[in-house]
Amino acid sequence: MRYLAVAVACLASAAARAEISDNVVRIGVLNDISGIFQDTNGMGSVEAARMAAEDFGGGGKDIKVEIVYADHQNKADVGSAIVRKWLDVDKVDAVVDVPNSAVGLTINALLRDTRMTFLASSTASSDLTGKACSPNTIQWVNDVWATGNATAAAMIKRGGMDWYFVTVNFALGQGIEAEATSYIEKHGGKVLGSAKHPLGTSDFASLLLQAQNSNAKVIGLANAGGDTINAVKQATEFGIQQGGQSLVAFLLFINDVHAMGLKVAQGLQLLEAFYWDMDDDTRAFAKRFAARPGMNGKMPSGNQAGVYSATLAYLNAVAAAGSDDAHDVVPQIKTFKGRDPLFGEIAIRQDGRVIHPMYLFEVKKPEESKYPYDYYRLVATISAEQAFRPMAEGGCSLVK
Repeated sequence: MRYLAVAVACLASAAARAEISDNVVRIGVLNDISGIFQDTNGMGSVEAARMAAEDFGGGGKDIKVEIVYADHQNKADVGSAIVRKWLDVDKVDAVVDVPNSAVGLTINALLRDTRMTFLASSTASSDLTGKACSPNTIQWVNDVWATGNATAAAMIKRGGMDWYFVTVNFALGQGIEAEATSYIEKHGGKVLGSAKHPLGTSDFASLLLQAQNSNAKVIGLANAGGDTINAVKQATEFGIQQGGQSLVAFLLFINDVHAMGLKVAQGLQLLEAFYWDMDDDTRAFAKRFAARPGMNGKMPSGNQAGVYSATLAYLNAVAAAGSDDAHDVVPQIKTFKGRDPLFGEIAIRQDGRVIHPMYLFEVKKPEESKYPYDYYRLVATISAEQAFRPMAEGGCSLVK
């Protein structure tokens, strides 16, 4: 009888929890609106979340959805304060986006075992599905394991055995460099050196000179956003590629290429999970996105596409579970396996990692581009199973 009483109590608890809190599902888009990630994320991510809410259309159950947003300024303490207020005061049910791994890891720890879901669609740290695995977190799009390993593998296959890194001194850059270095050294290559820089650097001259003088076959840019753009522009001025060294941008987006222009970006190698011009579904989404208020014809980045897909998947799971509590929604999300219109065939593992194909692209020469944002040439498709680190035994349990 005692066991029966416990079972009935658990069922009653689950039933009481399974509801839409406050009769509104609130999703908070947290990202960099004013800094180096404002083009790849920023207000474009907010519009992507709004598109997902509109396409959800209440999920056939008249579920009300509200999108809120805030700027974390690339500071972990700022991001933590925002999310704490969302959790304790504003009744926000899920956080999405969060570029900047330091901020993302802080949010991941903060939300563990709360009722909020963390949709880490732009947080690149592989720790989210490793040592920092949380039952509240789902990780979409990219991560540093995939970026470092797959990109290094592609370049080594082309003869790029000697490397030099230009790395942002942040969790993102450190993670990419560490993963790539591990792969390079395991496969007979050498890392000849690494130059570190702070986030938001404008002058890369001394760092690129070190890289150039190393005579490394490949110079890997383990940074993102405005840092990558500045580094590539200055590398072109130094004639690095013309001198026979290959330049690889580990984390580059369509917005970055547009900002640089094809004359500067041509020949760059990059790994992406999403490209707006892949097929009819991605083109349809991109054209809708480009027409949104404030987008002014811009095509979406992979991160912005990830916000859309993650938000829509979360809302569909809320409708299926009848609840916006992470304890109900996250297990429901993890049951999905099938085609996502933006990322192709996907599955969601028990550790929260969404796996999907990845693509190695080369930036086209100016004369190869036939229309606006026609920037990439597909070099190779990497299967979902090859692109991401294998899941640790046991995944990520809801019960600690």
